[in-house]
Amino acid sequence: MTTGNFSTEIEFVLVGLTNQPMLQFPFFFLFLCIYVITVVGNVGMMLLIVASPPLHTPMYYFLGTLSFVDFCYSSTITPKMLVNFLGKKNTIPYFKCMAQLFFFAVFVVAEGYLLTVMAYDRYVAICNPLLYNVIMSSQVCSLMVAAAFTLGFISALTHTSFMMKLSFCKSHIISHYFCDVLPLLNLSCSSTQINELLLHVIAGLNTLVPTLAVLISYVFILASILRIRSTEGRSKAFGTCSSHLMAVVLFFGSITFMYFKPPSSKSMEQEKVSSVFIQL
Repeated sequence: MTTGNFSTEIEFVLVGLTNQPMLQFPFFFLFLCIYVITVVGNVGMMLLIVASPPLHTPMYYFLGTLSFVDFCYSSTITPKMLVNFLGKKNTIPYFKCMAQLFFFAVFVVAEGYLLTVMAYDRYVAICNPLLYNVIMSSQVCSLMVAAAFTLGFISALTHTSFMMKLSFCKSHIISHYFCDVLPLLNLSCSSTQINELLLHVIAGLNTLVPTLAVLISYVFILASILRIRSTEGRSKAFGTCSSHLMAVVLFFGSITFMYFKPPSSKSMEQEKVSSVFIQL
């Protein structure tokens, strides 16, 4: 049975975050509040950075771009999830499911590389402050952001195009609250070996490379901070890095739990919980 004759006409059913009716309304209001805070916070941050000339620096340029990515990522998943909390039949058409998968992958991969770029920015600012404006020029910053989105686009296009080659003639019930790679692969009646290989290669590279780059940057940053004699100077340097480091740990830790589970693990509960942490 070919994809064009069957799979494109189906509707998937999203199980959601929980199947307990008693928790639907509490979760709806909880995630509605989180989404509103996310939208207001990120949009407010972008407007503030654009409207304030003193904030037109590389650090805030990357921060504003990261806010844009967070806003887009949340808007790709959360509105549909909120509707599903209130709906009786939580379905999503095939092409909308593939679109959600595509944009989710674009923004998640882009966010990982943006966090890496921000680590490099902090490295230059702390380790080479006299050359900061030369190294982190507007052209270099724009190229870095463009590279992050390009890598996200390539990764998403690869996942989605190979996913659309599969046939879905098994159960159409997705054990998740959005269309992600692993739960979709579990529903396919086609061979998923290539898709699984691509998942591990792409996810591995997009996790390992940024993580190593961030670790190397922070090794040099820590060495430079420890050479600062002033306690106030050390505290200020640590303060500029601590929030970014926490975001890196939370993001890449969640990605690792989502996509690098033991082969024997069939449950999607771990992936659901991990994906929730990325949205926070």
